[in-house]
Amino acid sequence: MSTSLQSRRSTDLAAAAGESALPEWNLDDLYPGMDSPAFAADLEKGAARCKAFAEDYRGKLDAMARAPDAGAQLFDVLKRYEALEDLLGRIGSYAGLVYAGDTSDGQRAKFYGDTQEKLASATTELLFFALEINRIDDAALDKAAAIAPLNHYKPWLDEVRAEKPYQLEDRVEQLFHEKSVSGANAWNRLFDETIAALRFKVGDKELAIAATLNMLQDADGEKRKQAADALAATLNANLRTFALITNTLAKDKEISDRWRGFKDIADSRHLSNRVEREVVDALTEAVRGAYPRLSHRYYKLKAKWFGRTELDFWDRNAPLPDTPTQNIRWEDARETVLAAYNDFSPKMAGIARRFFDEQWIDAPVRPGKSPGAFAHPTTPSAHPYVLVNYQGKPRDVMTLAHELGHGVHQVLAGHNGALMAPTPLTLAETASVFGEMLAFRKLSRQAPPEQRRAMLAGKVEDMLNTVVRQIAFYSFERKLHSARREGELTAEQISELWMSVQGESLGPAIKLGPGYETYWAYIPHFVHSPFYVYAYAFGDCLVNSLYGVYENAADGFTDKYFALLSAGGTKHHSELLKPFGLDARDPAFWQIGLTMIEAMIVELEGISA
Repeated sequence: MSTSLQSRRSTDLAAAAGESALPEWNLDDLYPGMDSPAFAADLEKGAARCKAFAEDYRGKLDAMARAPDAGAQLFDVLKRYEALEDLLGRIGSYAGLVYAGDTSDGQRAKFYGDTQEKLASATTELLFFALEINRIDDAALDKAAAIAPLNHYKPWLDEVRAEKPYQLEDRVEQLFHEKSVSGANAWNRLFDETIAALRFKVGDKELAIAATLNMLQDADGEKRKQAADALAATLNANLRTFALITNTLAKDKEISDRWRGFKDIADSRHLSNRVEREVVDALTEAVRGAYPRLSHRYYKLKAKWFGRTELDFWDRNAPLPDTPTQNIRWEDARETVLAAYNDFSPKMAGIARRFFDEQWIDAPVRPGKSPGAFAHPTTPSAHPYVLVNYQGKPRDVMTLAHELGHGVHQVLAGHNGALMAPTPLTLAETASVFGEMLAFRKLSRQAPPEQRRAMLAGKVEDMLNTVVRQIAFYSFERKLHSARREGELTAEQISELWMSVQGESLGPAIKLGPGYETYWAYIPHFVHSPFYVYAYAFGDCLVNSLYGVYENAADGFTDKYFALLSAGGTKHHSELLKPFGLDARDPAFWQIGLTMIEAMIVELEGISA
């Protein structure tokens, strides 16, 4: 079935039921269906072009780099390689998005798995390329890359050469690459399909994980407790599976890190993020040091609002008492986000509007659909797609603004091409968190006085979830991967590590009762992207600093901001932040963002005094 046909049928069913249908994405801009001749032809073409590329250039790059016209020759090679990466990215993106739409569907799962296997087999032919680039004499490559036309690709070449100390002999790299399908990728898929298939008994309902997690924000405390108990019961029943997945992937990473020579358990992530370990360490220390004045302080205040000295963990994200429940229609969410973007820049709003108008968003909650939210850049020759699970809460509006920020960023960076459009994770959250802040300011200005406290509290909670919670996640991962090096961990041991960082970060006003020890099991970042989580805190603190610059010196800010987003992966964070007078290597930098959160908590204390 084509994706567009499926979308139309879903809309028809919703209309027949008298409901306003939420939009589903139309993937026809990539391919018209899983069984389309175009997809099969591109898959075959991709494999053939990978093989031809290897036959034409394997063993020849060093000689090319020494030729009088080295720059021109290598430029032509890289241009051909980039076109191949764009084609392969289109194929892989389509398969991944189809699968994300319903991970419980056997046909989609097979399609995704088969595509991954074929791509892994085809791209084995390309492994030589980066390895041979890093065998070229540095002086020769520097000389060629210093002038046109090869200087266009210098940022990508610099990134490849940063990997040089950690690359292995060709056949070992080939083995790692080919076994990824039956190794880490297979365990990732097992996690996805297990999570999607789980059902959580809340009252008399059997809910998927997204709907169950959403109930933790319900105005009814008993429903929140039921949802928390359901999460704990079902996760606990499957904890051995999640522990096996976690142990296996941690060991797989340890083997890879050991062979490649990474010293610290997170160094491979830092390298891919193009951020120095000491910068991440400074961020981590700053946030952990701020726990008492941020999360501990806020949750004590929130407990007071509830008339208690401490809150049960299922009340951590509860709406404030005596606050009218908001159910925001999709149309209103759309207009709020677009208006907020337009206030900042009509250009930004124009890009975001295309996501709505051209069916680049998948919004409904469906059985089997990937939980959470993401923006997938696909490939520069196409366009990004956004997935959300929209349920009408104010936080869902913030999530929509967040993911559209990613989408705008990806569109703006696309002109850099398939090799240099991707942004390091530390800067990938810049536009998303900034967009979220714009939407929050817009909503809070429109809110009546009785809702302003609730909105401000919600924003503080989102920032605590983005900064404090993600650094606690990072601390958990560090403990987990360190302990795994001493041997396999039981589910109970993993749970103990989880509780140790959660208690430290949330503080004494949150009661972490029985059941919460299992909650590490559903978080996909630990499985798919080890140590990714600090990028959220990095991005939030960075954006808080950027937003402060914007509020205090708006002249020229928009142009500099768009230049930052348009750079994609072509510049280091230090170069991109310099025009704003910011430096992430300065320990004081992180205090700017943390102080903004603290100021909001102080404002809330004043409101409730």
